[in-house]
Amino acid sequence: MTTQELLQKARGAKTAMALASTETKNKALSAMADALERRQAEILAANQLDLDAARGTISSVMLDRLALNPDRIAGMAKGIREVVELPDPAGAVLNRVERPSGIVVEKTAVPMGVIAIIYESRPNVTSAIVAALKEGLSAAGLPEDALQLVEDTTRASSNELMTATGYVDLLIPRGGAGLIRACVDNATVPVIETGTGICHIYVDRAADQEMALNIVENAKCSRPSVCNAAEVCLVDRAVAEEFLPKLRERLVDRRTAQGAIPVELRLDQAAAQIISGTHAGPEDFDTEFLDYVLAVKVVDGVDAAVAHIAAHSTGHSDAIVTADEEAAKRFLAQVDSAAVYWNASTRFTDGGEFGLGCEMGISTQKLHARGPMGLAELCTYKYVVRGTGQVR
Repeated sequence: MTTQELLQKARGAKTAMALASTETKNKALSAMADALERRQAEILAANQLDLDAARGTISSVMLDRLALNPDRIAGMAKGIREVVELPDPAGAVLNRVERPSGIVVEKTAVPMGVIAIIYESRPNVTSAIVAALKEGLSAAGLPEDALQLVEDTTRASSNELMTATGYVDLLIPRGGAGLIRACVDNATVPVIETGTGICHIYVDRAADQEMALNIVENAKCSRPSVCNAAEVCLVDRAVAEEFLPKLRERLVDRRTAQGAIPVELRLDQAAAQIISGTHAGPEDFDTEFLDYVLAVKVVDGVDAAVAHIAAHSTGHSDAIVTADEEAAKRFLAQVDSAAVYWNASTRFTDGGEFGLGCEMGISTQKLHARGPMGLAELCTYKYVVRGTGQVR
């Protein structure tokens, strides 16, 4: 089936989906979660085909990101069930005004419509997952056509989605910087720029250093292949000589002794005079490593940290570790990212962790959504106006 035919089918299902009751949508979501768990063996077998095809072409860290296991499938199902527990945003009155003319104006949330997603890898497991989700739609009496899989993975089909004016209401690219840039540059439909994450952690002179070590290690090492992992550690010059040896001991020496993968530290000139590591190259503070690599720079206080982030951040997630409330307030107010943190890991930038249920992606732009995109961000709104015969 051509991409155009798939788009027509998806558009044809819009009305039924828009009119579906909350009860029906929740029934479909629950059935989807059940189907994912019931078809676990099929999904894992398809995932193994993807892993076999990718092995040798991507890093071990990215292979881990690609891999599914029973726990991860259970997590997917759990995320869907969490959405069931959330309020249905569709139809919610966001604002109500009664005008002097007597008309009543209600700003009302409505579904965005047809959302297209372009993402990289996972061709076989996607087919298996889509089959399970379609099963859930059917069980609730909703049209299976509401969910379409474009199996043509050529650039031509991507371009069709990017330019499907009248069929696609919103395009969300999920992948590397190249894919996202191609969509932003070429799309004629509305597009959300989702996160390349060059995330920073600034260790202030007033930081609890044990807390800082815990936060940096978690942000870098808990899952380095994801967009909310830290890629840069900025250290206040006032504590650099004390903190940097602790950082190397935690991320390199201790991890090596424990049999864990050590972190390669890419050091600016000042940091390299204090600890050993790799000298940072000109691109290292502008790179999303997605690996056990951390760029480290010594800065002159919170204002210099904010200036560095302004010059190099992708606007995803940035953190300060400090006991100085004034320094924290300055950082939180001045860093212009989708999520800013005080004494917490950037790894929390996630729809589930923010209480949004499943997320569609993490937007690093400002319109129309920013940060983790949950149910509310997948809605737009319209004005519903009620009168009693008024004319202007």
